[in-house]
Amino acid sequence: MVDMLLLAPPILVALTFHEYAHGYVAFKLGDPTAKMAGRLTLNPLSHLDPIGTIMLFVVHFGWAKPVPVDPRYFRNPNKDMLWVAMAGPAANMVLAFISGILLSVMGRGVAFGSNHFLPIMLQYSLFINLALAVFNMLPIPPLDGSKVLRVLLPYQHQHIADQMEMYGPWVLMGLIMMGMVTGRSIFWSFIGPFVKFFSELFTFGLMS
Repeated sequence: MVDMLLLAPPILVALTFHEYAHGYVAFKLGDPTAKMAGRLTLNPLSHLDPIGTIMLFVVHFGWAKPVPVDPRYFRNPNKDMLWVAMAGPAANMVLAFISGILLSVMGRGVAFGSNHFLPIMLQYSLFINLALAVFNMLPIPPLDGSKVLRVLLPYQHQHIADQMEMYGPWVLMGLIMMGMVTGRSIFWSFIGPFVKFFSELFTFGLMS
C-alpha cells in the first residue's frame, strides 16, 4: 500500500507533463486543438486514461489519453508533427534528469540507506520517466515513435505506417499481455538497458 502511494505522484506527474508537452508544442506551432479541448493544462485529471494508468501500476507500462493534434494548422506538417511527437518523451527525459540530480544532491547515504519517502519517490520518478520516454519512442501505434516513423518514412512507403496504425494497438496490447502471462517482458529487454544507462548517467553513478 505504501509503495502504491509513493508510486502515484511520480506516475501522475510523468503522464501529465508528457501529454502537456505534446499540446504545448503543438500550440506553439499554431495548432489550438489541444487548448480548445481543455488539454493544455497540468491538471492530471484532464490527461489520465483509466486503463493506461492501471497498466502502469500493474505491469509498469502504460499511457495517458492522447492529446488531439490537427496537422492542418502547421506550416510544415511533417517537420512540426515530428517536434510534437518527440515533445512528450523529451519532457519525461527532463523530469528524469531533474530527479537524478536531486538524488545526487541528497547523496548516496540518504537516498539508499534510509526510509525517507522523498528519495524513494525520486527513484520512482527517475525510473518511470526514463521508461515512459523510451517506451513511447517504440515505433508501434499509438506510441509517439510510430508518429516519428511516419514522418521519416518516404512517401512511397507510407502504406507501412497505415497498416501499422490498423494493427499496432492490438500488437502492443498482445505483447504486454504476453509479458504478464509469461513473467518476461519483451519490451523491458529493449527498454531496460536504456533505463539503466541513463539512470546511472543522471545520478553520476549513484545507481550503479
